[in-house]
Amino acid sequence: MQRVTLVRYTAKPEHAEDNERLARAVFAELRARAPKHLMYALFRNGADFVHLLVNSEAEDSTALTELPSFKAYVKEIEGRCVAPPEATRLGVHLLESYGLESAAR
Repeated sequence: MQRVTLVRYTAKPEHAEDNERLARAVFAELRARAPKHLMYALFRNGADFVHLLVNSEAEDSTALTELPSFKAYVKEIEGRCVAPPEATRLGVHLLESYGLESAAR
């Protein structure tokens, strides 16, 4: 079973740049650690943010959420957002993908 997590939120306009900076630090740490079983993506449209996590090894997100950079990112997330982030978590089996080859191994 794999874990798929989608998180959506709107940052307060005055915090959108800081939110992006903190989120990008997570990607820097992921690149340094290079976990082969994770796919993580960040999307932005103005102050709207969407995060997508796929863990191809387990129905678990701790490989991301235990990173020091991620803990720093979420530490004051609600204060940076218009409303608390909305998360959808699914335990599913990957049947097919395009562009997720590294996460599907």
